[in-house]
Amino acid sequence: MTDETDNEAPIMPIDKLAKVYRKMAAAIQKLTTEYETQVEEIKRQQEAVKLALKDQMLALGVSSVRTDQGTVVLSTKTRFNTSDWDSFKQFILAHEAVDLLEKRIAQGNMATFLEENPGLVPPGLNSHSEYAISVRKPT
Repeated sequence: MTDETDNEAPIMPIDKLAKVYRKMAAAIQKLTTEYETQVEEIKRQQEAVKLALKDQMLALGVSSVRTDQGTVVLSTKTRFNTSDWDSFKQFILAHEAVDLLEKRIAQGNMATFLEENPGLVPPGLNSHSEYAISVRKPT
């Protein structure tokens, strides 16, 4: 059963569309795995080069070196984390230091909060919903 008009292509049955979709997904997965494997190897090699650069610059006691291939800069990066979130949250509240946190909403927590409190919506909250299709392999 097809709905064909002069300007429209025939409608393909859902089972055939699902088969085509799964074949495409498998091809994407294969290519992605190959790509990621190659990228990881290059990143591993790049990390070894960065370590060699760092070691040489520390040995020379310099923080930057100009070469024909570019300027190499040695800098210190400090990252912060906590092993005690409950105490950290209390510290933030006690010192009114909310700016110590990054500006993003925990998606799952917000969805749960809104489900549990249907009449309570934070000011300025925006949401965006869209349909998603997934095709699972048959069981």
